[in-house]
Amino acid sequence: MASLEPLMLEDERLGKASYESLYASRAKKCQAFESGIGKVLQERLLGPASPNNWLDDNFWINKAYLEWRAPLVVNSNWWLAFHDDDLIPQSALHGESSYSRAGITIWQVRRAAWLVHRVLDFKQQLLTGELHPETTRTGVWLRQSTSKMFNIGRIPTPYCDIICEPASSTSADSRKLLLTIHNWFYAIPVYHPHNSPTDTPRLMTPGEIAAGLKAVVLDVEQRLANGERATPIGVLSADNRDRWTANQNYLLSLDPKNRQTYQTMLSSVMGLSLDHTTHTMPPAPRTSHCPQGISQQVLDAHLHTIRAHPLNVGNRFYDKPFTLIVDPSTRAGATGEHSPCDALVPSIVAEYGIVQGADAAAFDDEVEVDQGQGEWERLDWVVDEKVSKECVAAHGRAVRIIEDSDDSVLWFEGYGTDWIKGIAKLAPDAYIQMVLQLAWYKTRGEFTATYETVLTRMFKHGRTETLRTLTRDSRAWVLSMVDPQSTPEARYTALQRAIQTHSRLTREAATGKGIDRHLLGLRLMLRPQDEHCPFFEDELFERSQQWKLSTSGLSAGHLFRGTGFGAAYDDGYGINYLAGPNMIKFGIESKFSSTLTSTEKFKQAVVDTLYEMRVLCLSPEAVASLPALSHL
Repeated sequence: MASLEPLMLEDERLGKASYESLYASRAKKCQAFESGIGKVLQERLLGPASPNNWLDDNFWINKAYLEWRAPLVVNSNWWLAFHDDDLIPQSALHGESSYSRAGITIWQVRRAAWLVHRVLDFKQQLLTGELHPETTRTGVWLRQSTSKMFNIGRIPTPYCDIICEPASSTSADSRKLLLTIHNWFYAIPVYHPHNSPTDTPRLMTPGEIAAGLKAVVLDVEQRLANGERATPIGVLSADNRDRWTANQNYLLSLDPKNRQTYQTMLSSVMGLSLDHTTHTMPPAPRTSHCPQGISQQVLDAHLHTIRAHPLNVGNRFYDKPFTLIVDPSTRAGATGEHSPCDALVPSIVAEYGIVQGADAAAFDDEVEVDQGQGEWERLDWVVDEKVSKECVAAHGRAVRIIEDSDDSVLWFEGYGTDWIKGIAKLAPDAYIQMVLQLAWYKTRGEFTATYETVLTRMFKHGRTETLRTLTRDSRAWVLSMVDPQSTPEARYTALQRAIQTHSRLTREAATGKGIDRHLLGLRLMLRPQDEHCPFFEDELFERSQQWKLSTSGLSAGHLFRGTGFGAAYDDGYGINYLAGPNMIKFGIESKFSSTLTSTEKFKQAVVDTLYEMRVLCLSPEAVASLPALSHL
């Protein structure tokens, strides 16, 4: 009921009905639900005991992810852009290289090999307890979560996809890397062969991995010279899930070899995409919020490379939970299928991967190779004209999704969490959420239900809970900020109250006292063929779950240029933010096709709001010492 209050107040403000009548009618439905069908649903939900976690064991992965039929590209897969590696020669950062085969450069190969080695080293050390031992709460959570990132894949099936079982550590495929170049798939070993089934797999050195990558690059170069062109099977995994299901079934029926190829792709430890082009964008008009030291078009072009753009959309396998991407200028990042684990987990793994730059000495054992060397293998598909046509059609649909994605990075360098905590003395995450509330209202003139991810990691197999940022208090603060009659003191008091409410909801969500997962469980206990529930069908209740602002915060992101995920609604925004001590980075995605959204306008509204709030939180004396902000 509390979460419906701001919507009721808005309906009253817009003249739809009085707040009292709206509240009374919903209270009546709630009371009837609590004493009637709700009690029955709760008993059903408490029925069979769950071995670990009632939500994760029974519902979450299917309802949140696997039943979705929308394409994964942009809509579901997350993306993460890494900072450049300072140890790589400057010439390589511009794509210049004495070694360039099939558009692949030597430092591209080396950075890729280094990142693969570092990521798998993290996996290994987590497994052996050298990092975050299982005697710690973090160790338990991280070990369970990262185990779902490797050696698996999402399999399209009718109505609801499945996640394949992790490959056995004794399987040869489990020790291979899935590599894509020029839309061809390859598998290369990244672990040495077992001496015995009980041996711990021994990870190859960066130089050994680089040698394997170079061997494949030479093979690709020869194939291109021979006039071969890949049938881009990867783009089929970017399609509508039912369409991909049909195409996958057809592919597997064409030839037994296809089934083995597919199994190797699923079982492989992780993905690596080496792109043969560096995506660029035309210079954009400079705005007041362009970052220092790097152009906005370079930032956005990098982010688009990782998200997917028309030239590389086929050079991916979107069903893998973790895929590294490196382009000829050594720009790198990662993307992944979202269902096995939440984006914080791969971001932790990625941070370990990039915290140490690629050491040139690590490639001293990199050997000169030719196509005949190494244990790499082609993962070619047997195809026919029908498959080729499906790939062309799938590519067209994927490009339309990508070209409709209005995706950008905002680096706000005015201040960060140090100032918010130390000077404003407010909770940084709640503060940023209030920024987004006011920015939304400035651009839309109305309020919307807002989703913020809160981890429930203290619970066994915990995933997330919804924090509903739109509250009665956040609404009151936003209205005070746009009311010319409101005083700075009243606005600041309203902000404090809104942040206190948000912080309380954060604690409740993290400790299992949120509402949305429980309501989902109750709703799923209904027998739709013979049971009716006015509570769940209520228009306000439905509107309170239309997350047109879908938001999530990650770490400080010192090593990341930006992050992103797709908007949940075509007229909304998907916003991922990295709050550092002295700056805040926002990854913002919306749709060009909507006349109600604009990522550039929303970025400007965020910047303006951040400066307004800085002034609001300072004393009059402090404000007077900020001439640069006097216009605010």
